[in-house]
Amino acid sequence: MHIFSLQGANASALEKEIGPEQFPVNEHYFGLVNFGNTCYCNSVLQALYFCRPFREKVLAYKVQPRKKESLLTCLSDLFNSIATQKKKVGVIPPKKFISRLRKENELFDNYMQQDAHEFLNYLLNTIADLLQEEKKQEKQNGKLQNGSIESEEGDKTDLTWVHEIFQGTLTNETRCLNCEAVSSKDEDFLDLSVDVEQNTSITHCLRGFSNTETLCSEYKYYCEQCRSKQEAQKRMRVKKLPMILALHLKRFKYMDQLHRYTKLSYRVVFPLELRLFNTSGDATNPDRMYDLVAVVVHCGRKSMPRPLKNSMG
Repeated sequence: MHIFSLQGANASALEKEIGPEQFPVNEHYFGLVNFGNTCYCNSVLQALYFCRPFREKVLAYKVQPRKKESLLTCLSDLFNSIATQKKKVGVIPPKKFISRLRKENELFDNYMQQDAHEFLNYLLNTIADLLQEEKKQEKQNGKLQNGSIESEEGDKTDLTWVHEIFQGTLTNETRCLNCEAVSSKDEDFLDLSVDVEQNTSITHCLRGFSNTETLCSEYKYYCEQCRSKQEAQKRMRVKKLPMILALHLKRFKYMDQLHRYTKLSYRVVFPLELRLFNTSGDATNPDRMYDLVAVVVHCGRKSMPRPLKNSMG
């Protein structure tokens, strides 16, 4: 569902064109006022609003004891303003959120167009850092919500609901072609960035993401078993699938003949449902199916994220 086509439009006209079944009774569809090239921000905020697990956590944060103003408090105020509207369709100015964003990061403190993917990463990481800091303060004050002091059991205590919703795990597998030994290294991610080609699809892009790469010549792999550099094969697999899968299409490519990056305006076909086939052998729930929730498309010179929602909740 392309939620961005609903901005500033008439409800009855939209329902007639798209169909009333696309408009759940309890949902709200509000466009966000553009404060000078803030469409990169507005489109991502709308995509996140329609990611229900994320929206529910942000709204729940709103009802907690009032904290000092932050990007998260401004976001919770904005989401609450949309969710509590009596009308089904309308327009809301995200002025408070934009002002806070420009205050916290000079990259966005201007009226120039910015990259939606960079903004998504900044927002999610900023919220996660804020939640981790609040949890740290609660520990120091001995005021954990469950009334007990958590033991230090590694990184699990540092996970936030941002990680619970968006974080997945990649495993980088390298197989020595001499002794057949396989080594692997895990890496967490909040979104996946995939290369694009002409006449392609999201599924094809994801398969390309996990293509096997041969390491040879000056790029040989140092094998711990052989204790020497050997030819090897390397591939990336998804070990842990996230609840919400955010895909970013890498639409910039360095062209040697031009000595600069150029945008790839290739058409990329995307399905309404998606299953990842490039999972590792030990992946949990590898058959998980995702439903498309939002597509952010920038028609200028920037790239785009594609958030997808897990249909299994």
